[in-house]
Amino acid sequence: MDIFLNIPWEYLALFLIGIIVGFINTMAGGGSLITLPVLIFMGLPSSVANGTNRIGILFSSFSAHYGFKSKGINTFPFSIYLGISALLGSLIGAKIAISVEDDIFNKILSVIIIVVSILILFKPKNKLNFNSEKKSTKEIVISCIVFFFIGIYGGFVNAGIGLVVMLFLSYFNKMNLVKVNATKSIIILIYTAAAFLIFLYNDLVNFPYGISIALGTLYGGWKASVISVERGEGIIKVFMIISLIIISVKLWFF
Repeated sequence: MDIFLNIPWEYLALFLIGIIVGFINTMAGGGSLITLPVLIFMGLPSSVANGTNRIGILFSSFSAHYGFKSKGINTFPFSIYLGISALLGSLIGAKIAISVEDDIFNKILSVIIIVVSILILFKPKNKLNFNSEKKSTKEIVISCIVFFFIGIYGGFVNAGIGLVVMLFLSYFNKMNLVKVNATKSIIILIYTAAAFLIFLYNDLVNFPYGISIALGTLYGGWKASVISVERGEGIIKVFMIISLIIISVKLWFF
């Protein structure tokens, strides 16, 4: 107990937030809309908060992948193809992010998240045949092109991107939500590693804060992956709705 009492409160707070965010990111997405404002509130410039946030994303993606793999959920090599495409885009997005002023960065973020929220809220109803996934050569090429541009946004800020990934893989590639989340964890892990190196090279990472969040997301991401496999798509849909509410509140009141 004395050990925990000697740890600065902000590190403990970030660790607890990390658990929640790791869970949300794995189930759906939007966790960065919690961590980014918190990091900025704690005194980090937006660019440093953006870079620091990548540590937690890396940890939660890795633990989520391990959790899905332990349950026998594997989408290789499809996830690798999309991950590499997103990686190339993320290098561009990260370079843009480090050159954009804080005010402009926040405005761009607000506009993109509003668009994503509308897409999720008013997505067309469609009876999907999840027993017939669309992974032909043509469809893989189209997916790779789309994920290059998704990677640009992921490299730029990443907030809410999980919802975009889930929407595309569900409706274009006809994957069930469990496989979607397994694929998403690999894609985000690959492109976030590249984007993180860009922020790190430009000295825009606060490791103490980042590691505090990451340790929490490590557990949260793994736990969410296990629950999503055991409970199926229903629990994932619940967290998609929760994520959407978080995004809406963030945009409306803050």
